[in-house]
Amino acid sequence: MNTKQEHNRTRINEGIRARELRIIDGEGGNLGVMSLEEALRQAKGRGLDLIEISPDANPPVAKIMDYGKFQYTQKKKDRDVRAKARASAVEVKEVQIKPGTGENDLMLKAKRASEWLSEGHRVKVDIFLRGREKYIDKQFHYDRLKRFLTYVTIGHTIVEDIMSVPKGFALIIEKKRGS
Repeated sequence: MNTKQEHNRTRINEGIRARELRIIDGEGGNLGVMSLEEALRQAKGRGLDLIEISPDANPPVAKIMDYGKFQYTQKKKDRDVRAKARASAVEVKEVQIKPGTGENDLMLKAKRASEWLSEGHRVKVDIFLRGREKYIDKQFHYDRLKRFLTYVTIGHTIVEDIMSVPKGFALIIEKKRGS
């Protein structure tokens, strides 16, 4: 058996190797330090299992409870941790503008970017260039991106300054800390 798998597997009843254990009952009450044999006797007397909770402690900690209930609570905790990790992940949302995008459209796109920023996401603002637009003075495109940023209502900072990308120029902004 792989040692990593063995380390992650919870030991129960006769699978516990420690001679002395700190025992906790099903309600969380401390029963004290006792020998493995005595702890197994108490668990069997209650019709429950002895589950090693913290094998690295000195002495190791074991709990007297139903193993099925223990597995259920562990799976539930793992699911909650995964859900919170997924919810807290920051996405990079994208707004695409063109040199000819009208002021009202810029305001609408900036409003949407503001909503994303308020949710905690980063926003990538692309200025999409086609054909001859690629040969217009770069400063014109930079000014267009900066004008877009003036419409963003949420306090923001520029994470990645204006950079050249294959289809034009882009920058990435995020919500200002503390706002």
